[in-house]
Amino acid sequence: MSEQELGITESKEYATGDWYAEVVQKAKLADYAPMGGFIVTRPRGYALWEALQDRLDGWFKETGVTNAYFPMFIPESFLEREKDIVEGFDPEVAWVTHGGHDELEERLAVRPTSESIIAPFMAEWTRSHRDLPLRLNQWCSVVRWEATETKPFFRTKEFLWQEGHTAHEDEGGAWDETMLRLDQYEQLFEDVLAIPVMRGRKPEHDKFPGAHTTTTVEALMPDGKSVQSATSHYLGTSFAEAFDLTYTDENEDEQVAHTTSWGLSWRSLGALIMTHSDDQGLVLPPTIAPTQVAIVPIWQEDTKDDVLEYAEEIADELEAAGISVELDDRDERNPGFKFNEHELNGVPVRFEIGPHEVEDEEVTIVHRPDGESIVEDREDIAETAEEHFDDVYDKLYDAAEENLEENVREAESPPEILGTIGQHGGYVECGWCGDEACETVIKDEIAAEIVMCPLDRDEEPVHDKCAICDDPAEETAYFARTY
Repeated sequence: MSEQELGITESKEYATGDWYAEVVQKAKLADYAPMGGFIVTRPRGYALWEALQDRLDGWFKETGVTNAYFPMFIPESFLEREKDIVEGFDPEVAWVTHGGHDELEERLAVRPTSESIIAPFMAEWTRSHRDLPLRLNQWCSVVRWEATETKPFFRTKEFLWQEGHTAHEDEGGAWDETMLRLDQYEQLFEDVLAIPVMRGRKPEHDKFPGAHTTTTVEALMPDGKSVQSATSHYLGTSFAEAFDLTYTDENEDEQVAHTTSWGLSWRSLGALIMTHSDDQGLVLPPTIAPTQVAIVPIWQEDTKDDVLEYAEEIADELEAAGISVELDDRDERNPGFKFNEHELNGVPVRFEIGPHEVEDEEVTIVHRPDGESIVEDREDIAETAEEHFDDVYDKLYDAAEENLEENVREAESPPEILGTIGQHGGYVECGWCGDEACETVIKDEIAAEIVMCPLDRDEEPVHDKCAICDDPAEETAYFARTY
């Protein structure tokens, strides 16, 4: 790759979509597949997904979840057993009608979600209250045939995700599960991805098909759009009734189970890239970066051996401490090229080591987000690196938090909602009567929608009247444009 090819040519501020696509491709995260709507995830992009998966999977298992895997094809009759699933996903379902040259007796859906294939087996595996709670999760891909422009990780017809499915004796246990998973998603964004989120509940007309309640974490992007980052659904008894998921209680009476489902997709990677990256390329927090430290030795011919020996010792010490490090000792590339390449690839921290650092037993440490350069002692370098990781993380989180805090505004009329979103983006908080028609007024004008309401249904709305129709407000709504 040449010096010219390393650069990002588009502007994050003025051409966000083109900039994002260029960062994804030049940082070697993904390429576009030959068929529209699909992407090829490259090793560096998949490494990010694996890092995220490792964190989340560990938390799930610590709280009683076991992994399983179910077929990607779902018989049409299974989908039809839960009418809301059929109605909710039918426009996006991809169907298999032939196996080889033979027409199938029953169409098979390529899973848009897996409640309809998992619930029947949960019913088979549940007999008594002693079998509950039953907690399953699978890591897989799903297909939703949306007619939208491909945006890697944000909008693709096939995407990677995890989907958890649980069954419980009663509403209390299922609701606690719903909240536990929402807490874990919030923890992932705030403690691993350095992205603050807003927690809430989807309005009735936008909840998961068949769910009693859909909860969500929403992340605000620098361009003012919201990303539905993860959802956790309390399904009530609708799926259990449809698939005969029952159990006998302590009195040997038959009861219907209460179920949940919850999921996070690689849209979270899109949010990560969009939130932190800049016009130099990808920016990653140390918590998820495949390479946490790039060591760039800088030498002249007479100092090469000493500089490389010193750099190798530091690399070994970092690796022994569990830090992911790349010692960039390529002869054919100059230091400037290496700096630019590691910045493009989002390496959070760079160590620069020249003859002066060797002589003074020091290391020059450079932070990716802002280029801040600090000279540190060589002693306890692994511990020092960890301290700089914390500093970099704090910089990224603080910038994202400032963006969120500055972009939640109130409005009391349609012109105020439209004008605020049109000028500033972000979230507009207002009173809402609960009628979907009032959302449509805004959506038709500016393609903004209600992304969430407060989790507590009994919480008093921020205004007495609906900002759209002036009827009494039933709750607070947050409008935003979305990815």
